[in-house]
Amino acid sequence: MRLTTVRARLTALYAGLFTATTTTVLVAVNLLLPPKIGGEVRLVHPAGDVPPGALPPAGESIRLGPGGAESGHALQIAVREHQWTATWIAAAALAVLSALVGWWVAGRVLRPVHRITATARRLSLSNLHERIALAGPQDELRELADTFDEMLDRLERAADSQRRFAANASHELRTPLAVQRVAIEVGLADPTPEKVARIRRELLDTNLRTERLIEGLMTLARGERSPEEPSLVDLAELAYEAADQHRDVAAAAGVTVRLDLVPVETVGDPVMITRLIGNLVHNGIRYNHEGGRVTVRTSPVHGVTVSNTGPPVPAERVGELFEPFRRSGAPRTGTGPSAGLGLSIVSAISEAHRAALRAEAGPEGGLTVAVRFPAATAVGPPRGRTGEGP
Repeated sequence: MRLTTVRARLTALYAGLFTATTTTVLVAVNLLLPPKIGGEVRLVHPAGDVPPGALPPAGESIRLGPGGAESGHALQIAVREHQWTATWIAAAALAVLSALVGWWVAGRVLRPVHRITATARRLSLSNLHERIALAGPQDELRELADTFDEMLDRLERAADSQRRFAANASHELRTPLAVQRVAIEVGLADPTPEKVARIRRELLDTNLRTERLIEGLMTLARGERSPEEPSLVDLAELAYEAADQHRDVAAAAGVTVRLDLVPVETVGDPVMITRLIGNLVHNGIRYNHEGGRVTVRTSPVHGVTVSNTGPPVPAERVGELFEPFRRSGAPRTGTGPSAGLGLSIVSAISEAHRAALRAEAGPEGGLTVAVRFPAATAVGPPRGRTGEGP
């Protein structure tokens, strides 16, 4: 038995406390209740060290009178010595018994911990579905086991998401490579100036799409990290900058960007927060119709809110849009001008900044996304910009 284990320490604690308590009680009883000599005394046990013949046999009664002081003193000494001997024997026996009982009780108390340890040792990526599922009263150990199960739920979801991400990324990267290979093998088999020009355009478009995909993956990786050097930023200024960056895209798509910006301070990475708002604006422009609008608002209560008109979005599919390589209107990943990483980058940056992300489909179509950053406070009176975009 190792003396450094928790079970051994609990056993020593239980045994020590019990032995100290019982020994103190026995000693106090002996000190507070000394043998009283006088009148009639019945001997129940032998007198111990009293010389043979000094006392009558056990069980007989004697009466000590005024002249029997010497015999009473001897009897008092014998009884007291017997009491103390019995006290120390009882204390030793209780110490051994308390150690045995304490070892058993400590084992019973630590049994759920052993179960948690055994489950943790068995876990790997192939059996993350296992759970402790500890039964019993709702005590601290039950709370520990439930917390461990909740952590396993998060790990299992993260592992599944990582597998899907790897599979989807492989698919997305393989598609442009396949297009390039076909263009080179087929298009350049019998080259003519027209074919060469067409293949050149296709290869450039495919290469541009691959660059956008790789850039999106890199941004997603950066967005998942917490800000290394966060600073105090104004969400209204960052939203105005993000909308200004998409002015030409909105004009080309025939979409109006409206701003309702109130200065709101928060702490974070200004580049990543600008990218978050820009992705929401770009998403609202891309999945819209001509003559539609995108509205960007900032407020101390809701943080940043970007809403857009557009085709209806099924409510049950709103959560899927924030997964990597998901595109609106498509049941799965696929090719297209968009890599399907815009909203997943928004989700990653929000989580890295500990911001609350909420999205809901509009009753007449489109999507509304609100990102509320922690400790967002208004700066001064409402004096922000309103009207149409830059």
